[in-house]
Formats: sequence, C-alpha cells, structure tokens
Amino acid sequence: MPEFLRAELQAPGAPLIVLGRLVASMLLGGVVAWIYQRTRPESETSSSLAITLVLLSILIAMVTQVIGDNVARAFSLVGALSIVRFRTVVRDTVDTAFVIFAVAVGMAVGAGHPSVALSGIGVVGVAAWVMTRRQAAAESQVVYLLQVRVGLGHDVETLLAPALSAHAHSRRLVSMSTAKQGMAIEATYRTELQKEQSAGELVKALNRIEGVQSVSINRETTEDR
Repeated sequence: MPEFLRAELQAPGAPLIVLGRLVASMLLGGVVAWIYQRTRPESETSSSLAITLVLLSILIAMVTQVIGDNVARAFSLVGALSIVRFRTVVRDTVDTAFVIFAVAVGMAVGAGHPSVALSGIGVVGVAAWVMTRRQAAAESQVVYLLQVRVGLGHDVETLLAPALSAHAHSRRLVSMSTAKQGMAIEATYRTELQKEQSAGELVKALNRIEGVQSVSINRETTEDR
C-alpha cells in the first residue's frame, strides 16, 4: 500500500470518514440520477446514463479524497486517467450537463463539503424542473397556418375577427394577396388555438360567415418557422 494511503488510513476515524463520504456520494449521485430521469422526456432518457451518474459520483469522491491537497498526486492521477476513452457519444447537451453535475457532487462530497453538494442538488434540481415545464408548455402550443379566401368588397379583419377571437388563442397576419384574378382576397394567419377548441371547429365557424369562399388550415412545421 502506498505510504500516503497508509498514513491517512491509520489516522483516528479516517476509514469511517472515507466510507461515510463514499456512501454519501452514492446517495447524492442517486438523487442526481433521479432528477435526470424525472426532468427528461422518457424517450430521451438512458438507463445506462442514470447508472453512470451514480457510479461517477462515487468515483469522483474517491479520486478527490486520494488527491487531497497534494498537487503532484493530482497531476499523477490526471495522467493515469487520461488513458480512459469513452466511445459512446452523449446524445444531448443536457445529458452532458448531468454528467458534469454528478462530477461536481462527487468532488464536493469527496472534499468534505456536503453542504455544497446539497445546495447544488437543490438549485440544479429546481432549475431543471422549471426549464422542463417551460419546454413542455412551449411544445404543447400547436401553431397552425390558416388561409381564408374572402370575396372582394369585404374587410377581411372585420369579417373574420369574431370567429378568430372565439377559437384562437392568438393570431398574426402573415400575408394577404388577391386570388381569382383579383375577384377575391386570400389572407394567411399564424394562429394558436384555444385549448378547448379544435381546428375543425374553427373551419366550420369561418365557413358559416357570409363572404368567406374557402378555408384551409395546416399545422405549422419546424421548417415553416
């Protein structure tokens, strides 16, 4: 056994302190993995990454305790660990953030600063939850491109406003042009429907308006944006 490890382990209570830190890093690493699985879409989570987060926290805690305040030992470990190569590509930058999260938690526990690890888990956990809710809310808003053809002689906005206000959460006029050799006006809106409304109900409501000749509605794709 190396001399520095023998000296440290012979100190009163040292083995229990080391064991306690490793167990704490395992538990907190489990919390990191739990946050990862709870704040990421199920289709994008990886069970192997969740296990990796727990093991990484324990390993980093071990490395941190071995290094201690010895700079030479730190450079030696960096050289030794540089031979490790990970060939699995992380699919998402958020997954990379969770890997760094696990490393930071392991370092904090291994260095004897559990309060830093607990504070980090609390703040990062809340931030991940808030960002996930915001992303889910943004994705739940379905955007449609609505095209309405109105006969010449009608004010398009005045004619369509009541039906659009009743069925659409928001709307923005994208374009307006003539159709049928100038005998009609075709308006295109970018709309977000009310939660309780459907695209079919909006089409029916617009078709019932006198002066409306045709209605077309299409779900907007990422390319359209």
